[in-house]
Amino acid sequence: MLTNIALRSVLKTSVGVLRESSSALSVKPCWTSCCSALLQGPRASCGAGSFVVLPPVRHYARAAKKKTTGPESQLSDLPPTMLKMDYTAVPLAQTTDDIVKRLLSLELASHSEKLQLKQEQLIAKVQRDEDDRNSVEVRVAVFTAKIRNYQEHLQKHPKDKANKRRMLMSIDRRKKLLKNLRLVNYDSFEKVCEQLGITYTFPPEYYRRATRRWLAKKAFCIKVFKEVQKQKAEQKLNMKQSLASTDADAAKTKAV
Repeated sequence: MLTNIALRSVLKTSVGVLRESSSALSVKPCWTSCCSALLQGPRASCGAGSFVVLPPVRHYARAAKKKTTGPESQLSDLPPTMLKMDYTAVPLAQTTDDIVKRLLSLELASHSEKLQLKQEQLIAKVQRDEDDRNSVEVRVAVFTAKIRNYQEHLQKHPKDKANKRRMLMSIDRRKKLLKNLRLVNYDSFEKVCEQLGITYTFPPEYYRRATRRWLAKKAFCIKVFKEVQKQKAEQKLNMKQSLASTDADAAKTKAV
């Protein structure tokens, strides 16, 4: 019982001391002085018993980043008022309302529809006739549209390994088609490269990576080849000398 009374008296005295200290250290508003303190530094006193801590200011001296403009897309030359490929041959689509025209035009078309229209434009440049859909020139045009689409996609998403693999496979197939076309019909090959803007580069003579082991093996093989050539040359020389001696002996015997 006595311990409880002692604890209560101690708590009352501590509460009274805390009230007195809080009234003595009461924070008074000092907005005029704080405004000047904000400009002086990150931490400044605003009066007796009070201070202001400002949040850290980051990137205050960094210049604004400019948006990097990449190369133009192959679909940028398609006007938005052009109709989709499915509605170009429909005469009613030319005389409809403006809202319907917007729905049927490229303004609200998807990327795949625009890519299909661009592919048809490239095919029309190189096809042999209107019904040509499977010649080498047409296949080269199709691969060209796909490759440029992959390139634009990889510039925005460089870590997309799957599309990078598809792009490299398409480039290899187009190279094979151009190589065969160059051997068969060189005039058509030049026309396709000029119309589609393709620069044909010849593949390197040897694809193997030059390591130290491979270089040492190549030098050893060259040395062995030279030694074999020397031995063959000596054998040919001995054969000629032996034939010359036999001819001389035969000539002597005839003379005798």
